[in-house]
Amino acid sequence: MSFSAERPFAVVGAGKMGGAMIAGWMARGVDAASLLVVDPAPSAALVAQLDSHGIAHAPKVPEGVKAGMVLLAVKPQIMGDVLPGLKPAVADDTLVLSVAAGTPVRTFEAAFGDIAVIRAMPNTPAMVGRGITALYPNARVTAAQRETAGQLLSAIGAVEWLTSEEQIDLVTAVSGSGPAYVFLLAECLAEAGRRAGLPADLAARLAEATVSGAGELMHQSDDSPAILRQNVTSPNGTTAAALSVLMAENGLQPLMDAAVEAAARRARELAGS
Repeated sequence: MSFSAERPFAVVGAGKMGGAMIAGWMARGVDAASLLVVDPAPSAALVAQLDSHGIAHAPKVPEGVKAGMVLLAVKPQIMGDVLPGLKPAVADDTLVLSVAAGTPVRTFEAAFGDIAVIRAMPNTPAMVGRGITALYPNARVTAAQRETAGQLLSAIGAVEWLTSEEQIDLVTAVSGSGPAYVFLLAECLAEAGRRAGLPADLAARLAEATVSGAGELMHQSDDSPAILRQNVTSPNGTTAAALSVLMAENGLQPLMDAAVEAAARRARELAGS
């Protein structure tokens, strides 16, 4: 797929995630003239970012414009208000790409008709180019559209294609919400250190560096998380003592199971399924 000022790639709603995507696209050499950012209340930082690259932006899609692709990055709660205003900009061959949680493909088909739709679930590490995005295409998506979407989203991290829309809710629960679980781990580790007797600021630095460093080690290593865990666990050592608590029958795994199920259930509720 190719875009132009006449058939632009329109990004509707450009908060932190949208800004991260735009930064990734500019680094990949996407033509700024082919982009159109639509946001009625962009932040000053976003406006500065767009202006620095010469990317057009407007509070709504200009009259007469038919987008080659529309990326919807608005909150699910306002999707119903946004979609009717976009209908004039959506042609029969427009690709609609949504990164909104809890908004099923049928919502976009009801708003725009029988068109190509891809649902995507990125996560916040996209803001540092280390995200992962899962995508589900409906039957109208062509091979060229699939390739374009994959290339664009690979600018902010890894890309995984799903075989069913139902998997989106599980992806939301694992990787979409997952960064918050990791941040909570860092918080809890720091608090445990403080309660054990370390100064709070030192405990926080140790916990944050440990979590981020372990993540980078896992990213760079060919070994699985289980192997990496075993590599730092000496028999009858300090790590083994701690893991005997975390890996107990009522330890971390059942808590994580319950957390993922709660997130998936809420995603299904938001989707009305």
